[in-house]
Amino acid sequence: MKGKKIGVIILLLIGIFGLSTQAQTNKKYEYRIRAGFNIGGTSPIPLPAEIRKIESYSPTMLFSVEGNVMRWFSPKWALSTGLRFETKGMNAGARVKNYQMTMMIENGDMTGDMTGRYTGRIRTRVQNEYITLPILAVRQLSPRWEIKFGPYFSYRIDGSFTGSAFDGYIRDGDPTGSKIEVQSASYDFGYGLRRFSWGGQVGAEWRAYRHLSVYTDLTCSANSIFKKNFHSISFDMYNLYLTVGFGYRF
Repeated sequence: MKGKKIGVIILLLIGIFGLSTQAQTNKKYEYRIRAGFNIGGTSPIPLPAEIRKIESYSPTMLFSVEGNVMRWFSPKWALSTGLRFETKGMNAGARVKNYQMTMMIENGDMTGDMTGRYTGRIRTRVQNEYITLPILAVRQLSPRWEIKFGPYFSYRIDGSFTGSAFDGYIRDGDPTGSKIEVQSASYDFGYGLRRFSWGGQVGAEWRAYRHLSVYTDLTCSANSIFKKNFHSISFDMYNLYLTVGFGYRF
């Protein structure tokens, strides 16, 4: 899988470098490469009542590499598209109550899958990798500043959603079911992750030098990271991430 990721990045960069040779002869088109770091989370929006307290949060090492082509229709307006390889993920801990979920209980002699209402503490780790196609309108505000906005479409090439539950109990089936203490349990919802996702992106870019720029983008998915028929937890979760990085203009 690591070789596959490197191959995707190399093909992306080769394609942009190849296209950039045309930039000097056709001023309507502009070619760029960008690289940055992502920070954010995968979360229900808004937070449901079942999540009583976020106890910890730490972003993992997340990055984004992309190549873009821009078509200028006037001195102020352009259309930008390209391909982006990006990672999105987080580590988070929370205290929950009546949290609908499926888990693998590992209490000594008591082991096995159980679905019900859980009250206690959880730790979740999310790590997903996407190939993304943004389609953005670009508005140049000044020779140095521009803003962008539009939709994006992503395909997940790899990913996981795992975690642990502890210091709590689960009611079998519903809130009135039999109570089972949970000393240690785990869950793996990777099988329920959706392949395709889409959402909105807004951003700004500042031209620091002739070829170099600094940018920031905010992306939010419009559909859940889970499939429609996934019911191991009772609410949808969405990707919400901020990217900060550097770009090169050919």
